[in-house]
Amino acid sequence: MTWTAPSVDRTGEPHTGPERAMLQGWLDWHRGTLLAKCSGLTADQLRLASAAPSNLTLLGLVRHMSYVERVWFRDRVAKDPTAVPLYVSDAHPDADFEDIATADAEQAFAIFAEECAAADRAVAAFDLDQEFPMAKGRRSLRWVYLHMIEEYARHNGHADLIRERIDGATG
Repeated sequence: MTWTAPSVDRTGEPHTGPERAMLQGWLDWHRGTLLAKCSGLTADQLRLASAAPSNLTLLGLVRHMSYVERVWFRDRVAKDPTAVPLYVSDAHPDADFEDIATADAEQAFAIFAEECAAADRAVAAFDLDQEFPMAKGRRSLRWVYLHMIEEYARHNGHADLIRERIDGATG
């Protein structure tokens, strides 16, 4: 049997509420949007590149977002020593996007779900004003939420175009 990306029950984005709930709600909405763009596609379809010369694929986007979920929430904010980078290395910093020809799509989707849940757990007790050092100054957890929403929004735009190229699906 051929594996296909599962369908998604995407909840709507929040319109009102406290700041933390709004940030989490928008992040969750964007996470769901990426999965919705992949829904019903086979592993081979998820590996189809957008357009030459780009090698951008839906599977690569899922892998990349797993990587950034881990890096920002678990590694940088929560300082989780088990949060070693996914897919990438110093020798191959773009492996999340590039090493997909034989990547296991089902496993990548499971990792994505695990990383989103782990990210949420890792920062649940932190205040939005929690800061951590970076090479170019300090960042707050609030900044990370906003950055991740922006990261998903940008890549979900890419996912829109890739999905439309694969089977004409839009929306």
